[in-house]
Amino acid sequence: MSEGERRPPGTGTQVSPRVSELPLQVREELTRRLRRNRGAFDKGDVEVVESPLLKRAVGASALGNCMEWFDFGVYSYLAATIGKVFFPGASPGAQVISSFATFAAAFVVRPLGGLVFGPLGDRLGRQKVLATTMIMMAIGTFAIGVIPTYATIGIAAPVLLLLARMVQGFSTGGEYGGATTFVAEYSPDRRRGFLSSWLDFGTFVGYALGSALVTGLNLWLNDAQMLSWGWRIPFLVAGPLGVIGLYMRLKLEESPAFQQQLDEHEKSLAQESAGSEFKDIIQRHWKALLICMGLVLLYNVTNYMVTGYLPTYQTETLKRSSSSADVLVLIGMIWIVILITFLGRLSDRVGRRPLYGYSAAAMIVLAIPSFLLIKAQGTWPPVLGVLILSTLLACFAAPSAATLPALFPTAVRYAAMGIGFNFAVAAFGGTTPLVTAALVDATGDDLMPAYYLMLAGVIGLVTVRFLPETAQVPLSGSRPMVGSREERRELITTSKELYALAEDQTGTGHG
Repeated sequence: MSEGERRPPGTGTQVSPRVSELPLQVREELTRRLRRNRGAFDKGDVEVVESPLLKRAVGASALGNCMEWFDFGVYSYLAATIGKVFFPGASPGAQVISSFATFAAAFVVRPLGGLVFGPLGDRLGRQKVLATTMIMMAIGTFAIGVIPTYATIGIAAPVLLLLARMVQGFSTGGEYGGATTFVAEYSPDRRRGFLSSWLDFGTFVGYALGSALVTGLNLWLNDAQMLSWGWRIPFLVAGPLGVIGLYMRLKLEESPAFQQQLDEHEKSLAQESAGSEFKDIIQRHWKALLICMGLVLLYNVTNYMVTGYLPTYQTETLKRSSSSADVLVLIGMIWIVILITFLGRLSDRVGRRPLYGYSAAAMIVLAIPSFLLIKAQGTWPPVLGVLILSTLLACFAAPSAATLPALFPTAVRYAAMGIGFNFAVAAFGGTTPLVTAALVDATGDDLMPAYYLMLAGVIGLVTVRFLPETAQVPLSGSRPMVGSREERRELITTSKELYALAEDQTGTGHG
């Protein structure tokens, strides 16, 4: 046998290094596809995504997501100030809880947004729905910046704030599920983790920009100026950002997977009702929905603990200045931005399950030490505590946009993501700041956030036990995706070897 060739035990088939080095789950999934195909792939079976189109799709989705989450995130950084502006008669603790209750209210309507936008995305197309969610978020956020204060119009002020937050929540119900679906369907199978991680890169850049703006305002303006008009500035920025994001998304083309699905099933998709689609998802994909919700819980409890609650935890519980609290969270966001695409690439190489599993276990072990460091005096212990939590958050965020859409077939992917993602975020993620603040206020135990993260880690660890490995394998219901014609030729050659090996093994077994 020549150097570089290997012979699988019990067969007479020689296998090239490329095939023998494929991860086991990739070989098994490709073999299943080939058996259903009843032969090796040919050119018509493999989708090539040209590099310029791929870059535009990933870049526009990430940029739109950055703008969307800048809008949504600034509320977290200004929660204490908003509490004073819209709930001035309450105690400081009640102001924070009331502010976070309004924050959480957006998540109540978020599943409704998913239920509306999800089926539309599966019928009308991902691009059209993503453009709609972009402009709705911008309108809702801009509206918060122009609402009169409680001192001016009384109880109508918090009511209008609640309505604006519900517009934000409704639009966000179609945003993340649609954006992850869109990017995952454009990405070559080998690089889906890396390319999809740019979506959450955009998310945390948006958080970081919102944090940086609020931090700068707290440094430049005094408390009276912030309460009077300074808090409005980040919300008013949403107007021009929304126009830019809308333009970027209107320039996108539909994903190849959606176009293929539409070509093959256009009549049936048009005739199927939203109700029948939801019934089909619940009946046929309930296990995937539970896995999706478990991973979303793990990711978003950590996410909203760090980005939504941690600034207020430092100012209201630890009695630190707003500027120091915002700087600390900003450091964490920058660290996530640095890490996230490297971790996305890592998930392509080692798999999604190991990255989730080891990180969930680390959360259980490190949550209490992290908060003890955050509580400590001095500069560096709190920084180290935030960096630990931020690293774990990056480990959950990096593979999510590639992992979650891969749980569902193309025909129901957007709608299923709308159900699984948004219901989990509404129930567990968006309520994290509210529940944690209430627990700390009720018990007086300032380690309650750590206990909450430990519980999320346990749930995540159990979920990973049932998570199928999807790294490097084609999306369910979609053709194999590659990034070049050369890669397509390589995959076709690989498929011939795998099919020959499968046939040889079947023959050996029968013998």
